[in-house]
Amino acid sequence: MAWLTLTVNADAAYAESLSEALLELGALSVDMHDADADTPEEQAIFGEPGEPTSSLWSHNRVTALFPEDAQVQDILLQASLAAGLQQSPPHHIAPLPDNDWVRLTQSQFDPIRISQRLWIVPTWHTPVEPDAINIVLDPGLAFGTGSHPTTRLCLRWLDENLRGGENVLDYGCGSGILAIAAMKLGAGSAYGVDVDAQAVQSSRDNALANQVEARFDLPDKNLQHYDIVVANILTNPLKVLAPLLAGATRQGGQIVLSGILGEQAEDVMQVYAQWFNLKPAVMEDGWARLSGIRK
Repeated sequence: MAWLTLTVNADAAYAESLSEALLELGALSVDMHDADADTPEEQAIFGEPGEPTSSLWSHNRVTALFPEDAQVQDILLQASLAAGLQQSPPHHIAPLPDNDWVRLTQSQFDPIRISQRLWIVPTWHTPVEPDAINIVLDPGLAFGTGSHPTTRLCLRWLDENLRGGENVLDYGCGSGILAIAAMKLGAGSAYGVDVDAQAVQSSRDNALANQVEARFDLPDKNLQHYDIVVANILTNPLKVLAPLLAGATRQGGQIVLSGILGEQAEDVMQVYAQWFNLKPAVMEDGWARLSGIRK
């Protein structure tokens, strides 16, 4: 079966209402992207907790999917009127042939080399270096596949600093990738925590697939003291969690923080400096990683 795609450039004033109207009038799916992506006018919207942000870009590209027999021109006109417009905005309609979407999606994810000896490998790929430390991980509902700079920064820190036998806390574990990597790199134990029950289950499944004995659970305030605490979250949660994460790090233990935009690094350092001797931030693609030793 073939499909039709409708692409509309829409200002923030009506993009959301237009999208909702398209769904009500028969669109199978609708998504929105920054119409200025990959240009100097691109807007970064991270939606960080505790920080006000616009929910839409100034210029949005609305894309809707319809069955091939849908009267898309008529539907767009009705949706436009429902959104308060006098006529249909500029748009483009194109056929979309049916495809093997699973295979197409898989083709977008190749093995990722993290360091000289550490790889992230989707299950449908054969490891590039079978003798390397290969973490088997598929893209899923939980954050953390190794493709994001913050995850790579934390993985490289673990690769460079684990000596063997440490107990590691991964706070905000997502897919469990950091705790799993820690075990494969020689940690004595690893415990992952996440507020999302789905992430906890995903982490458990990934640990099983990698044949490592890492534990994962929902947050518990009664954390023990750990040799290494890793938290790849976002700046505001990191600041709020600072006393808890500091309390979970033993004296002389180490902390690793990421999910921090470069311009936010100094702010986070000031918060954690009362507990840790911090090293200068390490940067990748505009994101920062902080690390330090518990006083």
